[in-house]
Amino acid sequence: MAIMSTLNEAQERAVQTTAGPLLIVAGAGSGKTRVITQRILHLVKNGVDPRAILAITFTNKAAKEMQERVHALLASDQTIKQSISPMNRPFLSTFHALGVYIIRENAAKLGLNRHFSIYDRNDSKRAVKDALAEMGIDPKKYDPGLFLNIISRAKGDALDARTFGEKANGFVQETAALVWQKYEQILAKDKALDFDDLLFKTAELLEQPEIRQKYHQRWRYIHIDEYQDTNLIQYQIASRLAEGSRNICVVGDADQNIYSWRGATIENILRFEKDYPDAVVIALEKNYRSTKTILSAANSVIAKNSRRQDKTLYTDNPLGEKISLLSSYSETDEARVIADTARHLIETGVNPKEIAVLYRTNFQSRVLEEAFIRKDIPYQLLGTKFFERKEVKDVLSYVKAALNMTETNDSAFPNGGWADIARIINVPTRGIGKTTIAKLLSGAANDLPGAMAEKVANFWKLLNDIRKEIAERKPSDVIRFIIQETGLEKTLRDGGPDGEERLLNIRELASVASQYDNFPVFGQSEPSATELSGLEMFLENAALYSDQDDLQENREAVKLMTVHAAKGLEFDHVFVSGMEQDLFPFKHLDEEDDADGQEEERRLFYVALTRARLKVYLSYTMVRKIYGTERINTPSEFIDDIDKHLLAEDAAPTKPEGVKAIFIDF
Repeated sequence: MAIMSTLNEAQERAVQTTAGPLLIVAGAGSGKTRVITQRILHLVKNGVDPRAILAITFTNKAAKEMQERVHALLASDQTIKQSISPMNRPFLSTFHALGVYIIRENAAKLGLNRHFSIYDRNDSKRAVKDALAEMGIDPKKYDPGLFLNIISRAKGDALDARTFGEKANGFVQETAALVWQKYEQILAKDKALDFDDLLFKTAELLEQPEIRQKYHQRWRYIHIDEYQDTNLIQYQIASRLAEGSRNICVVGDADQNIYSWRGATIENILRFEKDYPDAVVIALEKNYRSTKTILSAANSVIAKNSRRQDKTLYTDNPLGEKISLLSSYSETDEARVIADTARHLIETGVNPKEIAVLYRTNFQSRVLEEAFIRKDIPYQLLGTKFFERKEVKDVLSYVKAALNMTETNDSAFPNGGWADIARIINVPTRGIGKTTIAKLLSGAANDLPGAMAEKVANFWKLLNDIRKEIAERKPSDVIRFIIQETGLEKTLRDGGPDGEERLLNIRELASVASQYDNFPVFGQSEPSATELSGLEMFLENAALYSDQDDLQENREAVKLMTVHAAKGLEFDHVFVSGMEQDLFPFKHLDEEDDADGQEEERRLFYVALTRARLKVYLSYTMVRKIYGTERINTPSEFIDDIDKHLLAEDAAPTKPEGVKAIFIDF
């Protein structure tokens, strides 16, 4: 058949195997999307009604790409005898869009109408906040987002409020169970579902035999993309839909399971053959993206993992260049070397958009941003700019608010800076609400009741204490004082993975401030328009970095992003920075050795390597400043996992000159 002429043997088998359960183990760059779309075309060409085909993926971007490809294939194939129209097409969507579709068709079963509301994250946080208030719990003391995260994760694990409540252990979980009940009442009253309900309620509906039978008759060929990223509720939906025909094709790669912190479980893809003992398993091992050198490195790294399906990627692409090791003394030197190397590539004809700099954690972006700005290299930062991250802006607001305090009779009064005060007066939560803030802003502080007046007085004292530190201490000491004395450190440390990431970011701010430690201390220098103290220079530079007016989304630029954000993307040249033990692989705060966590870190590194088409650069430093203190590093164990003949030590290129930097937020 003509369609098969451009497929390799394994791809062709995957396309033609249409009856019964099929597991396609699709290695990185192996053309899995092409296989899925060609498989759908093959089904239609062989007489399957397009409406009997279902294909589900994870992101809107991936779903849209699949829709465009399938629709183009069906429209252009002249051998298809049946009519193809917008009403006669395969159902291609995300899991959540599928949920909306099924829920809307069965809305009455859930006590909803077809036009039910869907709460976004902000709506849900507001509802949880209202639930806390109804229970007499101060939402200023107990973060609604924390309880919402617990509820969301539980729904992803297929637990309802009652079951969760029965298993709840400890104050936080027991309180979350009670909050959940109130939250559900608010949703029901509003005839609404939240984002997690789109999956949870779909699975609930599919437990009803008559509803399940309806979709068994409708969709006889099921495709699930990125199966390694499914959580338990998505697994249940896929399993229920496939019970009728058992024509289920799942596509994925256990080696690219990197989202366990979102609830994704590698068990779903590893147990597929137990769920379907008659399953056909086809491995797509031919890579169309990377050089032989890159694939050899990736294979040697991932082979050390035990929880995986056996496969070895290969390619007909050239051998390619060796993987470069870039060794620097500090993170500042590392950023300069990476920027210089990127500049050298651009000067030799590489398009900037074909260069990516990847890092394990967001806080690493700060020195890279500075280096690219300094070297005038255009770049795009995928994610929030360092100085625009909420937690960073909170700490800076503490500094600026303290600078605007004056002392009168041992009491502190603001001398301007009310925007900063409003931002941080209840961060972390102190039980100071909007009504109190409004009174303070209107000059009605004397009208506050005794208990509230005491809370406000304690806040003024905190700012006054910070001001004293500013007058006597170096900038980095001031930042460390704020992080600890305000309670930010404790709050973020107790805030789970998201809190940990935010804590690392504000600790990185202490490292930034330490660059100004050798300049005059604020209280020991005379105010001058030209000669600023170290702290003033720090604040000024932070403000400049966070005020970028010339956003140009279509401009060609080097990409800066975390490895997690790079999944699904590919570039000619990829830098992986911070290749140091305890940074990559990352060691979580207060974490004991965790075999599963270590395997996921190795999978993450495997993903980083396989983003590159032509060249990989692995960069590490001898020392790195963490929380304002230099830490001696050893190179990442992952570097030792790569065969030595694939590696080459590189020298930094000559200093480049260039163009203007840009930011892109996503």
